[in-house]
Amino acid sequence: MFPLFDPTIALLIPALALAGWAQWKVRSAYSEFSRLRTGAGRSGAEIAASILRSNSLGSVRVEAVPGSLTDHYDPKARAVRLSEGNYGSDSIAAVSIAAHEAGHAIQHGTGYMPLQFRHAIFPVANIGSTLAFPLFLIGFLAQIRPLIDLGILFFAAAVVFSVVTLPVEFNASRRALAQLRDGRFLSVGELAGAKKVLDAAALTYVAATTMALLQLVRLLLLRGRND
Repeated sequence: MFPLFDPTIALLIPALALAGWAQWKVRSAYSEFSRLRTGAGRSGAEIAASILRSNSLGSVRVEAVPGSLTDHYDPKARAVRLSEGNYGSDSIAAVSIAAHEAGHAIQHGTGYMPLQFRHAIFPVANIGSTLAFPLFLIGFLAQIRPLIDLGILFFAAAVVFSVVTLPVEFNASRRALAQLRDGRFLSVGELAGAKKVLDAAALTYVAATTMALLQLVRLLLLRGRND
């Protein structure tokens, strides 16, 4: 029987704790700085568009999308998509997130290598994250070693994607803060708030990567026990 609650599950406890703390940090920072309007009074959409234009990326669209914190950059559509709350808001949180997504567009426009690599492995990682555990579970229950190994290999691809995501996200935040500072979109005090918002968001990626790495270690340990 597949040991859902065997001792190796303890490996995931630190990652679960980190993930919970990261989510609390994001909610706390976003809630605090969503209530603080910027002195410039420009919305997230306006800031993103201005940053894109100043980096010769005026062809990249800025669009609103439904949901809360659904902000992202779509490289295929070449569009910065901001959640409805951030699109029209001039809060420090909204402006920070908008600048971060514009940072991804700048990465794309300048050929930032980690972003290109992440895009390249995304199809494999996406398949891997979907099939890894079913393959591993079937292989474990049926004692079919090739299926176990294939499941681990697929999951390893998803782990690589998660690891590569870290420098991409940290770099986008650094670019965002530099753009907000150099463009004088935020005051010094407001920049400090923007950094808190972006640092909290980055922590969620650290937590996700930690969880993925520890889960991979767990699968390898279970594989060894299946010998």
